[in-house]
Amino acid sequence: MTRISQWLPFLAWPRPGLPLLRGEAIAALTIVLVMIPQSVAYASLAGMPLVAGLYASFLPALAAVMFSASTRLSVGPSALTSVLVGASLMGMAPPGSDEWVALAVWLALLSGGLQLALGAGGAAWVLNLVSSPVLAGFSQAAALLIIASQIPALLGLKGGLTSLLGQPEFDTVALAFGVLSLLLFVLGKRFAPRMPMVLLVLAASAALASWTGYSGYGAVIGALPAGLPSFYVPGLLSWDSFQKLMVPALVIALVSSLEMASSAKIESQHEGKRWNASQDLVGQGMGKIVSAFCASFPTSTSFSRSAITLYSGAKTGWATVAVTVFMLVVLLFFTPALQHVPRAVLAAVVVAAVSGLIRPDTLPRLWRIDRVEALTGLVTFALTLYFSPRIYWGVLAGVLMGLAHFLYLRLHPRIIEVGVHPDGSMRDRHLWKLPPLSQQVYALRMDGALDFASASAFERALVEHLAAHPDTRDVVLFAQPINRVDATGVEVFMQLRAMLAARGIALHISGIKLPVEQVLERAGALEPGPLLHMYRTDADALHALESTT
Repeated sequence: MTRISQWLPFLAWPRPGLPLLRGEAIAALTIVLVMIPQSVAYASLAGMPLVAGLYASFLPALAAVMFSASTRLSVGPSALTSVLVGASLMGMAPPGSDEWVALAVWLALLSGGLQLALGAGGAAWVLNLVSSPVLAGFSQAAALLIIASQIPALLGLKGGLTSLLGQPEFDTVALAFGVLSLLLFVLGKRFAPRMPMVLLVLAASAALASWTGYSGYGAVIGALPAGLPSFYVPGLLSWDSFQKLMVPALVIALVSSLEMASSAKIESQHEGKRWNASQDLVGQGMGKIVSAFCASFPTSTSFSRSAITLYSGAKTGWATVAVTVFMLVVLLFFTPALQHVPRAVLAAVVVAAVSGLIRPDTLPRLWRIDRVEALTGLVTFALTLYFSPRIYWGVLAGVLMGLAHFLYLRLHPRIIEVGVHPDGSMRDRHLWKLPPLSQQVYALRMDGALDFASASAFERALVEHLAAHPDTRDVVLFAQPINRVDATGVEVFMQLRAMLAARGIALHISGIKLPVEQVLERAGALEPGPLLHMYRTDADALHALESTT
């Protein structure tokens, strides 16, 4: 790939022939049938005018794929990003108002700018800050909050959820629309997964609502403006609003990036190629920025729609071009057809879409793997619910817990005294109840880097053993697991070597990696001496010790 294609990856797309375009158009139609109802439903989650969901599925989707290395990502509104937008702006403006739209646009610009900067700077490693348990805990809690927010509309409840505790009043027609639609979605997914059940139900409910006159008095979507989005430039953001939006923008960028990563990795594995995370971050950033100029909200990659894109036969980014053409037709001619769709049906679309995020076995599975990570996921889950509607604090708390756990592990590396197992391998002497190599030999191994975080633990392990065993004559460092040493590590190593030499204790080093050895040599820490012995393999070290003890 040429340098210009690295910055403009769409230039590397294959030239479109008729057979390719025919296949891409068929795949695109499948995607659009799912995208239209989801886009409108997710716009309601974000508190935006419903047509903004269609805008976010139009040009932003094309811009994102044009600048991504992964060409079959379905970019547009997603459940998690949409609920983050709605939660972040709550209390700052009335939902759906001009001020709300302007703030949502700024969220798209800020989060998109962050992703664009990270991708262009090759800093995709930032994605690792959000671990799998954090995302699992957040997505589970967010799914519950989303479903709870849709229950009033789904059941035709007049009032919020709290009215269920008193004497609730129901719109029985809306209740019938919502429950029946949800049932059809569930049955369709199970027994007719290839059928565009969501769009069929929306069309049937709109026709029924219009025919019965329900759309004249009941809760329906209402008229949506036809035509293309106008170029939108928000007003200047006040410093107070900027401060309130920065944390949500950061969380949206992180969550959106992880949604993208989960889909992009599947595509890369399917194609047998290396995933270019930085370029895909650029694409995600471009999608959000274009969405902002369309008066819409932050976009993201939909895992479900990306899976449909991949398995419906789409092969290149031309499928997204075809999606854009179909969305153009919808915006120009078919938005009036959505005005009679009952809000209860739209709520059923959201509930059916996010119910797949709820996986009760996630935390028990994490508990079996690592209890600290399970606790991190549980805390993220609990704080996301507790801080609602400011649910982004749950993600940040989980990230901080993950980083604290990582730092604890770095500060407490695994340092063991080794012994020879009956099968000939070197193992933890105390864990396997093995005899020492010799009564006057201390053989240790540290699994990790010898750096500023671990050097003090390494020093403490050696000093404490020598204090407890003053008759030690030889210290053997099985250094093969040490893959890095920094200035602090070198300094501690030299101090320990000087201490051992002052006591007349020989230091034996086995299997040291070349990069580590070169750093120590440059620092003068491996100056030859009668009390320093170097071995290339553990077998050589053991053989030499046997001959001297």
